[in-house]
Amino acid sequence: MKLKKVLATIALATCALSVSANSAFKEPSDAIEYRQSAFSMISVQIGDMGAMLKGKVPFDAEQFKMRANNAAALSKMPWEAFYEGTDKGDTAALAAVWSENDTFMKKATAFQQYADELAVAAQSGDKAVIGKAFGAWAKGCKDCHKQFKD
Repeated sequence: MKLKKVLATIALATCALSVSANSAFKEPSDAIEYRQSAFSMISVQIGDMGAMLKGKVPFDAEQFKMRANNAAALSKMPWEAFYEGTDKGDTAALAAVWSENDTFMKKATAFQQYADELAVAAQSGDKAVIGKAFGAWAKGCKDCHKQFKD
């Protein structure tokens, strides 16, 4: 019985998100700008963490934790702004985002999961554990870009 309540709650939340997602943006161009801004902020996080792991800048565990936590939060943001009508305009999103939306959303969900796992790994301070989690998250970025970004 509890499982049914959980599933019903998830279904209602999903419906609410899909209805409210479009209302958050006055114009499709607002949604495009929103998702591009989210991805831009994600890029800052991945760039700084990557530089630390590659030894280009000194590894700072606290800074890394902050970046990983930011990445986990930001990784949940852009997806609401990929709705019908936001495929035209100043966007690098390919038509496959909409024609293969189930695959796109699976990759988005995986990306979010990898970001959450990176945030947990960052708490350990163990660069080997962190590096493995970072690699999975970065691969999640690349996998989606290959198929869905121009």
